[in-house]
Amino acid sequence: MPEILLHYIWQQGLWAGLEQSTNDGLPIEIFSVGQHNCDAGPDFSNVHLCINGQEWVGNVEIHVRASDWRKHRHHTNPAYDNVILHVVCIDDEQAYNSRGEAVTQCALHYPQGHDYLSSLLQKAQQMDGAFANILCSQQLLLMPDLLSKGWRDMLLEERWRCKREAIQRLLKITHNDWANAFYITLAHNFGFHTNSLPFESLALQTPLLYILKHRNSLFQVTAMLLGQSGLLNVANADTPEKEALWSEYLFLQKKFNLIPIDAKMWKRSRMRPQNFPEVRIRQFAQLMCQTEWLFSKIQENSSIQQLRSLILLNDCDNHHPLLISPPKIGKASLDILLINTLLPYRYAYAQERHDYATAKQTIALMRQLPAEDNIIIRQWRLIGQQVNSAADSQALIHLYQHYCQHERCINCEVGQKVFELKLG
Repeated sequence: MPEILLHYIWQQGLWAGLEQSTNDGLPIEIFSVGQHNCDAGPDFSNVHLCINGQEWVGNVEIHVRASDWRKHRHHTNPAYDNVILHVVCIDDEQAYNSRGEAVTQCALHYPQGHDYLSSLLQKAQQMDGAFANILCSQQLLLMPDLLSKGWRDMLLEERWRCKREAIQRLLKITHNDWANAFYITLAHNFGFHTNSLPFESLALQTPLLYILKHRNSLFQVTAMLLGQSGLLNVANADTPEKEALWSEYLFLQKKFNLIPIDAKMWKRSRMRPQNFPEVRIRQFAQLMCQTEWLFSKIQENSSIQQLRSLILLNDCDNHHPLLISPPKIGKASLDILLINTLLPYRYAYAQERHDYATAKQTIALMRQLPAEDNIIIRQWRLIGQQVNSAADSQALIHLYQHYCQHERCINCEVGQKVFELKLG
């Protein structure tokens, strides 16, 4: 069986109705198959399932044979240590992560039959490219207006509600500390998807309080964050600047009893040098130093230009002759940070204070920002959808991730219209 077919069976939920269990007999309930990962790392992220009554959210790796885990060297790669389930067709070997721990494993049960599987393989191959999850793509290509402005507006409101709920969950962890929650989310989004997880881990391991204590010294904050990232160490401190940064980090590490994250978490494959994690960390350090109480300032500024200026890196005195200045953050990256961090927090905080006018105005700001450009938006454009602003792109991303990927056609206005057309 080709692995693409097992991916298809998992993603389309063709296992539904059949009992699933781990290789040691524990029952499994699958609530969400997650999102397919097109980058390096486990095959599916944000999977939600229950194993023997215990709920889990995390990554899933899929192989035809369980022994492929070892053949692909996943047992030596810490990026696979957070896999919550190893889904296989043939359970011929127990998989272990880089810590030597057994990975929970499941031989997936699905409908059998040569003719049935052959037809599925054709569908999987057809859907492996663009439109893989947009089942109504042909109808939309012929009738783009099936996706109405009213439905887009509702999708955008739903997305903002989801973002607010995510912020509220983080506030519970931070004991309702808005500035700290904002700091963690900003770090997460500074990873720009590829390195979101290690950036978030970096923020969690480096409390905001420690950053603020040294925010008057860009050199110290840079040393602290680079050291905490695990990317700066005694072995690679091979320039005068890195040697000085490493020495400063050792001082700060002892002062705050800091523990760095695993450097192997960071990714740099298929990445331009300006997006390398070391560059992004230096940019993040400068942002933390140049704008005091950033969370408070996003409440005080009400235009796109003002908000963008808060995260635009300024020319500054580095306060240390050896410190290398990072490149400026590109406009597209600035706008992504606005879309995913500054505006959602401005909206959520306004809702918290029952300031509905500011909340409404914050959503309206999305129509002033250019649309995002990613693989999801390119799919929508290819089937004739107009994407004129960030409000459009956010609505369509939400439609894809929360409806198309999970085949919730019956809950979608477009799906209902297509169904009515077929009946007519």
